[in-house]
Amino acid sequence: MTRGSFDLGLQNLHNDVLRMGSIVEKQIHLSIEALVNQDEEKADLVIKNDDLADNLQKEIEDKCIKLIAMQQPLAKDLRNIFTTTKIVTDLERMADHAVDIAKIVKRLKGEKYLKELVDIPKMSDIVQDMIKKSIDAYITGDVDKAYETCKMDDEIDAIYRQVFSELLVYMTKDKSNIAQATQFLFVCKFLERVADHTTNICEWTIYLVKGEFIDLND
Repeated sequence: MTRGSFDLGLQNLHNDVLRMGSIVEKQIHLSIEALVNQDEEKADLVIKNDDLADNLQKEIEDKCIKLIAMQQPLAKDLRNIFTTTKIVTDLERMADHAVDIAKIVKRLKGEKYLKELVDIPKMSDIVQDMIKKSIDAYITGDVDKAYETCKMDDEIDAIYRQVFSELLVYMTKDKSNIAQATQFLFVCKFLERVADHTTNICEWTIYLVKGEFIDLND
């Protein structure tokens, strides 16, 4: 394999990661839309489409193995390939959380919500933006953008704490609210975990560019 074809292989990997990031973003968007509108059909679509992310992860990992096998890569190239495998693992786990949320939609079928959902869609919007920016930082090797994206995790944590306190009041006032409020807390926790996975992607980007691993998940 020539250097040119190797570089083309790396570029194809980047394109695949972009595609996978887009799928994950859409899955999260659909799962929250399904939750807000109590749309079971959309929830089913999220569950059905989980294979898209799973299959793409396997496809990308196979390409990574072939790239290593066909040429003795330089240290930087190896870092690039290794980083890609780590990032697609994080993306696949994000897609799993979208499915987790879709399953909650089905669990809450027919229930009247105890409150209008405002903060959860807000969390989802931030998380989707984080995914987009973290992937962009990886593709362009932009360490500053990676750090900036990580800071957005503070917003997610703040909203999570606020929702937790609010739902606790609902549960304390009326025990019949406990089951539903707990499901909403799960949704928030899943979104928080997605934000943590985007932080992981930013950490891998910094590792790729600088060759050092920095823990930004505090």
